[in-house]
Amino acid sequence: MSDARTFDCSICGEPSTQICVYCTKDACPNHLCCKCKRCSDCCECEVPLDSAQDAGQDTSSQQPAEKAV
Repeated sequence: MSDARTFDCSICGEPSTQICVYCTKDACPNHLCCKCKRCSDCCECEVPLDSAQDAGQDTSSQQPAEKAV
């Protein structure tokens, strides 16, 4: 038997078996939107990916916090 081919996510390097439908780069489940099937770099959905919020990564829709003086 042969297992499914595993590639490396183009964003984080984790194992992936799917690609972004827009840019066709390899993307792991953490960086692939379940709604539009695009990677987190290409996704234009209004809701940010859970992994971006959980990991504390900046998203393009978030405003930077003001610095205390």
